[in-house]
Amino acid sequence: MKKFLILSFAVALLSGCSSDEAYEGLNKNPNAPAEVSDSQLFVSSINSLTDFIESTNVNHNNFRLYAQYWTQTQYTDEANYELKNREIPDYMFSEFYRDILGDLDNAKSLISDPVKIAQIELLSVYAWQMLVDAFGDVPYTEALKAGGATPNLAPAYDDDEAIYTDLISRAQTAIAGLSAAGTPYSDSDLIFSGSTASWKTFGHGLLVKIGYRLMDQNPSTAKTLIEGNYASALTSISDNAYIQFEGAPPNTNPLWEDLVQSGRQDFIPADTFVDALNLLDDPRADKFFDPTSKINGEYQGGPYGTSTPFNDNSHISQTLYAPEFRGVLMDYTEICFILSEAARRGLSVGGTAEQHYINGITSSMTEWGVSAADLATYLASDKVAFATAPGTDKEKIANQFWISMYNRGFEGWTVYRIFDSPVLQNSGTLDLPVLKRYTYPQSEATINGANVDAANGGVDTQQSLIFWDLQ
Repeated sequence: MKKFLILSFAVALLSGCSSDEAYEGLNKNPNAPAEVSDSQLFVSSINSLTDFIESTNVNHNNFRLYAQYWTQTQYTDEANYELKNREIPDYMFSEFYRDILGDLDNAKSLISDPVKIAQIELLSVYAWQMLVDAFGDVPYTEALKAGGATPNLAPAYDDDEAIYTDLISRAQTAIAGLSAAGTPYSDSDLIFSGSTASWKTFGHGLLVKIGYRLMDQNPSTAKTLIEGNYASALTSISDNAYIQFEGAPPNTNPLWEDLVQSGRQDFIPADTFVDALNLLDDPRADKFFDPTSKINGEYQGGPYGTSTPFNDNSHISQTLYAPEFRGVLMDYTEICFILSEAARRGLSVGGTAEQHYINGITSSMTEWGVSAADLATYLASDKVAFATAPGTDKEKIANQFWISMYNRGFEGWTVYRIFDSPVLQNSGTLDLPVLKRYTYPQSEATINGANVDAANGGVDTQQSLIFWDLQ
């Protein structure tokens, strides 16, 4: 076991962090190192990643707003896509580089076990993909190298497409590494409890997911990845990559912490989402929203991005507020809709677009506890059935994919960016279009300005596109 100075966690892991965060580490005693094991770093990275994904703290994660599943009641800056003044990109940047990727990188440096390294690598690929999908170009090859004898405190930004190419290679190598002689993390593995079979399934799912992102930008690579990995990826709900939170602090569902423990009433379902479910008579509405909060017998969403009284609108389901409610990194539903779109484009994925579309809806309904009878009625509806639902086949898939990603804001927002569907509203107060990416942190502009200016072709706006987003 190596020893890491606390200073290194505050400063040396970051590709770029705020000056306050950087200087905070200077108050630590470099002569009193903290001894941290690789397993502690691994479990810490999982906690940080899942807490970020599941949080709805407006300073941390607003993706449920960007997908227009929810809106805000009083303070509507985030629903109006106010990023820079709120320093929201700064939090994601520092959290991923310091507490997720930094911890994983340090854990890998402590071990030689190929199976543990494979687990670390797959989690790293997942985190890197999220970071690229949020920002575009980010520090990669020179990132996480701020410590040591020759620290790099101003890493260059890598091309987002080039990062994706390397992530594919890393995921493929990691999947192979899971079959090597070694011992996986088990007690420290909060996702699969050391099951290498489950990690392989997750790895193949990652490659399918990467292929999905590339379907417009690089169809040939997308075809190779999806056709080559779908059969080994998630094939049922039992393969879902869940985090099971606990009923009491400190390991509770972040939604419970943000909305129940804090006693806040900041969020309600958005009219964009509620209206879409009402139109389809979707039985998931009773699972997504609080049935006791109907207005005149039906659910009513708050006007997106406009201040509105909490009690004048329907409310979010209490199920999501339970302290032990699960978090999701990847699920079978997501894979089904990816395969539906892949089949629509002519890829060979073991079924038709309609079959995978039905599988996706069925998986989502099952996961949320909808009865078999209600599911059958829904699938038979002219408004839902693949042959008769309104819109193009692409729009049908996108609409059901978006609905099914409820409470997975980042993926719902990405469905919109990839499919350009469903139709989402401009923000209510500022009348701004849905953002396409995060702008870079103010802290990066301060400490790494030249490289920030060179990133994304020198264009840093909410409407500049990630490389896989062609319009």
